[in-house]
Amino acid sequence: MESWLTIDALMRVKSDDIWSERVISKKSIIFVELFTLLYRQNMKEENKPQLTIELPEGVAEGTYANMAIIAHSSSEFILDFIRNMPNMPKSKVQSRIILNTEQAKRLLLTLQENIAKYEERYGEIRLSNNKVNMPIGFGGFKGEA
Repeated sequence: MESWLTIDALMRVKSDDIWSERVISKKSIIFVELFTLLYRQNMKEENKPQLTIELPEGVAEGTYANMAIIAHSSSEFILDFIRNMPNMPKSKVQSRIILNTEQAKRLLLTLQENIAKYEERYGEIRLSNNKVNMPIGFGGFKGEA
C-alpha cells in the first residue's frame, strides 16, 4: 500500500533528508524531487525582473490588414501587412514589422500552436484557392542587412 503525504510533510521529509521507505514510497520520493525542482525554478522566476508591456491607445485599436508579404535577408525577416481593398488599383502597407531570425521562428511556432487551439475549438480554417495578385513593386527583398 502506497503512503500519501501532504506537500508540507513531503517538504519536511525532503528537508530532513529522511529517505526511508517506511516513511514514504518510491513514487513519493520522485514526487518530492520533482516538486523541489519546480519549487526552485519558480523561486528563480519570481526573483527575475518582471517585463512590463505598455499598450498605447492608438496601437490597442489595431490596424486591419488582409494581406501580408514576407521578405528576408540572412539576418532578419520583414513582414509587411497590407490592406487590399476591392476595386482599388493601389494597396498600401499598413504596418511593417522587422524580426531577427530567432524571433521569426518563435512567431511561427506560436502561430502554429494558436491556430491548432483555434481549430480545435472552432473547426478547421479553410483556405480559398484564389490566387492573390502581388502589387507592383512587391517582388521580394533583394538586399542584405
